[in-house]
Amino acid sequence: MKKRTATETRKVLVILSNRFTPLNPPKYIELECKPDGTILKEVELEKAPTEAIYDEVWENDDGKFSLDSCTRMKKKYNHPLQKK
Repeated sequence: MKKRTATETRKVLVILSNRFTPLNPPKYIELECKPDGTILKEVELEKAPTEAIYDEVWENDDGKFSLDSCTRMKKKYNHPLQKK
């Protein structure tokens, strides 16, 4: 496994869902981050992604509608949309 350099970025998928009313569709947000966690770009996706192109997958199931209002996230290990 190669180490990341300081200039490389990582792609993170954030899933905002609601465990209290599961009939509401989840929101998918794609983030481009620096290795120290600084967010460079934030894009809200129209539909669920189909390819495994993400370095990390995070989920918030508290029913929040934006990334700014989230206070905690759960990292999903071995998610189908995460790179192998």
